[in-house]
Amino acid sequence: MSVVIIIPARHASSRYPGKPLVDLKGASGEPRSLIRRSWDAAVAVTGVDRVVVATDDERIRDHASGFGAEVVMTSTECRNGTERCAEAIANLGISPEIVVNLQGDAPLTPAWFVEDLIAGLRADSQAGVATPVLRCSGKMRADLIADRMAGRVGGTTAVFGAENQALYFSKEVVPYAAGDFGDDQDSPVFHHVGVYAYRPEALASYNEWGEGPLERLEGLEQLRFLERGQRILCVQVESRGRQFWELNNPEDVPRLETMMKEMGID
Repeated sequence: MSVVIIIPARHASSRYPGKPLVDLKGASGEPRSLIRRSWDAAVAVTGVDRVVVATDDERIRDHASGFGAEVVMTSTECRNGTERCAEAIANLGISPEIVVNLQGDAPLTPAWFVEDLIAGLRADSQAGVATPVLRCSGKMRADLIADRMAGRVGGTTAVFGAENQALYFSKEVVPYAAGDFGDDQDSPVFHHVGVYAYRPEALASYNEWGEGPLERLEGLEQLRFLERGQRILCVQVESRGRQFWELNNPEDVPRLETMMKEMGID
């Protein structure tokens, strides 16, 4: 098996309990759950052999099975999506070439983000992990800053160096840049898209390391790799006119619904 997409989903989120089952209305007004929309995004990706929802909650299992998803049950002890993906692969008893973690809070992830991510990891034999980054327009940067000023935990930003090797990820808006940018102007900030592609050996090592201090402070699972010296490849992706945002807070629901309406996504 070449590529497997795992969609980790838990009900007991401290920031937004029950988030995977929250309904989002598309352009036609039809409501679909967040986990269903994430599943739809995953099955649209080409070159993938299998898509599986990984959860520790029977409500999510029953709901996902109801719309035809394959589901694997995982432990309630998983602290984040990467740990859940590692356990899911072990429980499924498979060893694919690449495991993709398409987190269940990013239903607007275009298929080409994931396709470019897979191609990027295949092309870089030194990287055990890859993740997409999207250059922020002035408006997106301003939205991220507004979330932080309002005390909301919004999107994550990424800083990377030579050969697109990740240097750091943060819930703060980094790097700092003086001044403002026009709504449609490119900014120096890159939004980290919450998707990962792992080689199986990197994924297996993750659970053995245990939580790191930076990971704990920021609440960002990928920092465990950086703290252990694991190379993370940042793959720059293009929006192609698509709007992108993740569901982090209840206030994001109307924002996502507006975006879907504007883009004609049912």
